[in-house]
Amino acid sequence: MLRSARMSRALCVVAALAILSTGCASRGRVARLELEVSRLRADLGAVRSAQDSTANDLGRIAPEVQTIGARTTETQANLKSLSEEVTRLGRRVDAADRAIADARARVEALAVPTATPPAPVVAPPRVVAPTRPPATALAPPPLERPREAQTPRSIPPEQMYAAALQAFRSREHGQAVLDFLDFIAKYPRHPLAANAQYWIGEAYYAQRDYRQALVEFQKVFEYGPAKAPDALVKMGLCWVKLHDVRRAQDLWQRAVREYPRSEAAAIAQQLLHTHATAQR
Repeated sequence: MLRSARMSRALCVVAALAILSTGCASRGRVARLELEVSRLRADLGAVRSAQDSTANDLGRIAPEVQTIGARTTETQANLKSLSEEVTRLGRRVDAADRAIADARARVEALAVPTATPPAPVVAPPRVVAPTRPPATALAPPPLERPREAQTPRSIPPEQMYAAALQAFRSREHGQAVLDFLDFIAKYPRHPLAANAQYWIGEAYYAQRDYRQALVEFQKVFEYGPAKAPDALVKMGLCWVKLHDVRRAQDLWQRAVREYPRSEAAAIAQQLLHTHATAQR
């Protein structure tokens, strides 16, 4: 407003100087100058009104801007809280998953029958020939028949599987993978072949190689439906670790849909509920 007043005064001074400079300015020219000054004053009044209106608008908008800023701060705090909650849920899921894997390993170790060690081979008593009186010419000693080399007996498949499972429980994951692969190579049609392939995937999952774990869990389906629902649950957890929750949910829904009475289906249902709650 002060600036507008200064402009008005300057215009008047300019007009007066213009009149004085002409010296012989006519009344018509003076009237025209006064008209121009009046128009300028009107324009300045309009500018002042616009400034006042803008100031009023800014006064009304300022509280709204402050409210939006407060809401933004609150939203950021809520997002931070949700992020922390998701992290806590992820840790709980990992802990539960490790506990389930360890429990399954123990159950399977108890279910696998241990092979009884073979009875020690007892050599028959050696018959000692009666002594004869010394003869003039000693007869050559009798030739002993060489003993047959004993070939080591092959390890039963159940015992071989139990040893590989024990390596996994001892967190010797690399050795467990080798042992399970050896088991599958020797007994590809054994009822425990699907379990062996499943534990290979678990070993890679424990080593945080989630992409290779996905490959190994996918191979479980080649051995029938025995471990298929468990493989679906673990594949979903792999995708969670790879930050693709949508694929994980699809796999868990498949486990619930195709194997509704399995224990894995109940776990998949719980995981779906947990991640749905975290996303809200």
